[in-house]
Amino acid sequence: MTQTNQKSRKAVRQSGFQVSPVAAGCAVLLISVAGATHAQQTGGELVVTGIRASIENAIATKRNSDGIVEALSAEDIGKLPDSTVAESVSRLPGVTAQRNKSTGRAQSVSVRGMSPDFNGALLNGREQASTGDSRGVEFDQFPAELLGSIVIHKTPEASLVGQGLASTIDLRTVRPLDFNKRTFSANVRSQRSGVDSGAGEGKGDRQSFSYVDQFADRTLGIALGYTKLKEEGAEQLKFNTWGGWNRDITYNGQAVKIPGGFTADTEQSSSNREGLMAVVQYKPNKDFETVLDFFSSKGTFALKKTGLEGAFLENSTYDPPGKLLPGAIVNSAGFVTSGTMDGYKGVVRNHLESGDDKLDSFGWNTKFKMGDWKAAADIAQSKVSRVSSRYETTAGLPGDGNKGGRTDTISWSGFNGTNLADTLFKTGLSYADRSVIKLTDVDGWSGGPSSPQAGYVAIPLVTDKVDNVRFSGRRNVEYGPVSSVEIGANFSDRTKVRTTQEGRLVVKGGDPYAGAAVPGTATNVAGTTGLAVVSWDPRGSLGTIYDLAKKVDSDILNKDWSVNEKVTTTYVKGDMDGTMFGMPYRGNIGAQLVNTDQSSTGFNVNRATCTGNTVATCPGISIGNGKTYSDFNPSLNLNFDAGDDQVLRVGVAKVLARPNMGDMRSSMNFSYDSTKGTYTGDGGNPGLEPFRAKSFDVSYEKYFGKKGYVSIAGFYKNLDTYILKTATPFDFKAYAPTGLPYGTMGMLTRPINGQGGDISGIELAINVPFSMLTPALDGFGVMANMSNTSSNVNLPAAGFSTQDVGRDKIPLPGLSKNVNNLRFYYEKSGFQVAVAGRQRSDFLGEISDFQDSRQLTFIKGETVVDLQAGYEFQQGPAKGLSLLFQVNNATNAQFQRYSNTPDNITEKVKYGKIYLMGATYKF
Repeated sequence: MTQTNQKSRKAVRQSGFQVSPVAAGCAVLLISVAGATHAQQTGGELVVTGIRASIENAIATKRNSDGIVEALSAEDIGKLPDSTVAESVSRLPGVTAQRNKSTGRAQSVSVRGMSPDFNGALLNGREQASTGDSRGVEFDQFPAELLGSIVIHKTPEASLVGQGLASTIDLRTVRPLDFNKRTFSANVRSQRSGVDSGAGEGKGDRQSFSYVDQFADRTLGIALGYTKLKEEGAEQLKFNTWGGWNRDITYNGQAVKIPGGFTADTEQSSSNREGLMAVVQYKPNKDFETVLDFFSSKGTFALKKTGLEGAFLENSTYDPPGKLLPGAIVNSAGFVTSGTMDGYKGVVRNHLESGDDKLDSFGWNTKFKMGDWKAAADIAQSKVSRVSSRYETTAGLPGDGNKGGRTDTISWSGFNGTNLADTLFKTGLSYADRSVIKLTDVDGWSGGPSSPQAGYVAIPLVTDKVDNVRFSGRRNVEYGPVSSVEIGANFSDRTKVRTTQEGRLVVKGGDPYAGAAVPGTATNVAGTTGLAVVSWDPRGSLGTIYDLAKKVDSDILNKDWSVNEKVTTTYVKGDMDGTMFGMPYRGNIGAQLVNTDQSSTGFNVNRATCTGNTVATCPGISIGNGKTYSDFNPSLNLNFDAGDDQVLRVGVAKVLARPNMGDMRSSMNFSYDSTKGTYTGDGGNPGLEPFRAKSFDVSYEKYFGKKGYVSIAGFYKNLDTYILKTATPFDFKAYAPTGLPYGTMGMLTRPINGQGGDISGIELAINVPFSMLTPALDGFGVMANMSNTSSNVNLPAAGFSTQDVGRDKIPLPGLSKNVNNLRFYYEKSGFQVAVAGRQRSDFLGEISDFQDSRQLTFIKGETVVDLQAGYEFQQGPAKGLSLLFQVNNATNAQFQRYSNTPDNITEKVKYGKIYLMGATYKF
């Protein structure tokens, strides 16, 4: 390094910057978990711990980073600020979370208005496998107690491998040699959920411990962590309006509208999860360090649905058309506000959805010096498996209602055309009467007597494995403003496999109209309707009540696929410092060359030869295809020291996000359309390439020492491509039968790289203690941020799998125009109080349908408020003991879906409040 560069780097350090900001930020973050929950004077040194330590260490990471980042560190060893990772990061600027519809817990994370699929997810800097068709990681698989910090990279740099287009979220476990001494922590919590929800409450327990120690003159360190969660969820009363659909009929010579139908369920979930973290760190001298880390998480989940569904005035296989009976009341708009119809065949649902998942991640990193080079080698593996089951059973009135079988009546009142979820319903029969209601094929949904279906079973299996090997070297240089150079290569091999087995449940005995008694005596209510229905657990009924008719068709074969992806990333990065525009600066410039070799196998099905639902009558032919391509992604990050603790950051880069692996499947179905004289088909696209974009970021940050900051940031991304499903010309010659008189050209609907658009936004943040204003407010502080994001991306709804969107065009998935967060806290003399709220506006979210397929749907904006109070004993025999009380979702915010406009609510879920009490002991 030249003398000029040495002086420049020194000047930058003196102004608050550091030579290796990422490494320094990591160290500061990880050290933070050794704190307690108060500030005390020890040997003349002020030791800041608890909330303030967490905030100050996160601020240090943000300030010392070369790029634009957001950070969280643990308030104490084994304790992030929230119970889930998604809840924690959703309080950061430009970040928000979607709640799981079944549990109410924050699960998936959107950054800067883009869906979870656009985030890269790393554990200790390494790419992670996922349990779904997508690459989006389910963050509830990573217990917060086992993490030391989280860093969200909003701008990329060349050495960051596995980055996303919107952000890269790096979850980090602790490093034991960053602790000053042996530390042990044990945590127990107990909770009540569903309080004030109007339904049955749930309960849960959570235990965790963490142990960190150092040996051999602090050259060897170990860290261990374990957590266990058991939860019986609260009951949730749900009502689905089928998209707010109304049926048009004629009544007394007048065109009127009546409710189209509904599904009303009471749902209750249960879950168990165990997590384990282990780290061994060995650093005998400053020139050598090796770290082995292991992270494991396994869980079970079950969701019981009990309810009633049925269409009004339907005319299906077993369901007669019925009629609106005399006495109905019609308002001036033509809506039947109250009425009664006959011919109703309600379907009682007792469905059980369950799943077992397991995640194992292992990594071994070694750093050593080779002459002037600082080298590093890293090997890692992340693998997951998930076995799910969907067990559906139906009960109701046996027999064919069109041939004299018994039917029912249903009445409603208070209907105005848009308030189906709030309409009152009453049935003529009691669907809780076991002498009347039987396990049966109620409506002949599978085709009637030739293929009875009194229920359905599906057992999908997903496995995903990522192997990584990485080598890098770094050395100081003297090349203009470049003070050091890092070169590296990362080799990744990923394989995801999805298979499924499915079949119809048939009541034993051979009679397609057979009805079996519903076991037990339990009853429940059908969601918000309050209508009583029979309730039972279908587990163990196969072979005793039902026979299984295994099913194979083109749709099921389309769900069996595998995708392999080999990615080689080589990079070069130069660290820079100097003076520009009269201001000291630092940063980095670099580029990645990303070579991808992807392939897939699946099944090709000609629907013309698929005449039944068995392997023999619906043959599938295994097919495979793939593609290779390369991307060159340059990046630049500059940070200017404007003096007076002010920093101006600029980032420019090309970024990408890889497509969902389910969209990359080789599976295809096709048939000949005689009306159009051409082939048509649908399937995946093994040649699908990534989402690509160009990004520009700027951030102004004013720091108040190490205690607080205010910032304003702006970003702009130009999406070169966006993936959507559309019909394109395709030659079916390789798959169509030979010798036919018509040609082989046709239209194939599959995911393609279509046109993109722009997305931009602004983010404001303030994070300050009130003691800066006056000593009288010592202990008080605020963390607040807001973001406003816009996009001109306008996508065809037909190009995506959607549910109840009610529009031809849809916005960018995951985008809430306005996102706000506010947290007030007080911490002093062992007392700790915090009030936090997170708010997001309406957005296009994602849910799973009854077939466990991903569906886009409109979700209404929400405000979620949480309260927390605690106390730590600072002296005496109880020293090290802290007590905690929390109220989550204190305002009982509902989950609501809507169709087209926010006033057309199609589904409501009321979770209730969660009360949590806990204790932590640390020494």
